[in-house]
Amino acid sequence: MPFNRPTLTELRERNQAFFESELKDVGALLRFSNMRVIADADAGMSWHHYGYLDWIARQAVPYTATDEHLAAWGAMKSVYRKAAKPARSPSAQFSGTPGKTVSAGAVINRGDGYQYRLDEEITIDSNGMASGGVTAILRDPAEDATAGGDAGNADAGTLLTLDISWSGVDSTVTLFAAATGGADIEDEDDFRLRVLYAYQHPLQGGAEADYVQWATSVPGVTRAWTLKHILGIGSVGVYIMSDGDERNNSAGFPVGTDGVATREVWGLDGTGTGAATGMQLTVADYIWERQPVTALVWVCSPIARAVNFVIDGIASADSSVKEAIATAINGVFFDKGDPRGSAGAGMVYLSDLIYAIADVNGTTGFVLTSPSANIPLNTGELPVLGSVEYT
Repeated sequence: MPFNRPTLTELRERNQAFFESELKDVGALLRFSNMRVIADADAGMSWHHYGYLDWIARQAVPYTATDEHLAAWGAMKSVYRKAAKPARSPSAQFSGTPGKTVSAGAVINRGDGYQYRLDEEITIDSNGMASGGVTAILRDPAEDATAGGDAGNADAGTLLTLDISWSGVDSTVTLFAAATGGADIEDEDDFRLRVLYAYQHPLQGGAEADYVQWATSVPGVTRAWTLKHILGIGSVGVYIMSDGDERNNSAGFPVGTDGVATREVWGLDGTGTGAATGMQLTVADYIWERQPVTALVWVCSPIARAVNFVIDGIASADSSVKEAIATAINGVFFDKGDPRGSAGAGMVYLSDLIYAIADVNGTTGFVLTSPSANIPLNTGELPVLGSVEYT
């Protein structure tokens, strides 16, 4: 039976009734009498004590713990909150006088004040150009709780400016390749989900759930699925998503190519040729240190399966209703989407979509014309919202 914490008003009434019952012929306590003030003050202290006990109870279990207490619960399962990760561009283009150099570590500013640092020294060539990699500078968590990792992502063509003047070098720098891979400090609710998953699925040295835990431990990875025998006996497929990362219009699909870890030598030359790239490589290299020695792990991005909708009966719906419908559909796709095909759910049910749309205010009388049946998903596919036509 749950314990009902008394309210401050209830505690005050109890204290006043106690005073009146214990003192002879005291009558009702006057509003500003000493005894009433003492009764109310004592009630206030008791209410705070109840609150403290309630807080202690919340920290006693991982599904309600917060802050350092949640971190302690996670540490007991070797699950740690993901730190911010800086974005990086492999190629920023400089121009200037041939032979002039810019030292490694030079700071470069973006128009909104975000800063990057040059990874290695560059020298202007005979054509007056040079390129070098740049890495975003994370912000102080005391000033920005997210550390600004995601803010460091930038499109190719973004213009930057050198923080100080370099002799013979133009101050304007252009990102020739997009800055990608930046991720904020992990949200506490997302961290809690990983902690609970670890308690629900203890590591077993290579079970399906183990690969999910390993993959989602990498900054920027929000969801993962394990598919047995993706390339045959002994192989393991790991599909990953980076929800919330919309750079390059990726809609959260990892930016990179599918493949194996850098140190995987099966079918490779031992130097990493043929390995994955981008986020897939980051995850593959992380899993490499933890996976069973006999497993060939292939890290993949799902393939976007666009689903178009035709909705009859609410052609006059305003933009807010249409936006809410899109959000509802995306919610179903997020919850039910599974790239493992028949090995996973492999299906988005039409009834789930209808219920989600019906829950949106302003959709009374709608008829979902298309899709008109359950949506089967092939291996590797993840559903995304295509066009929505209102008739």
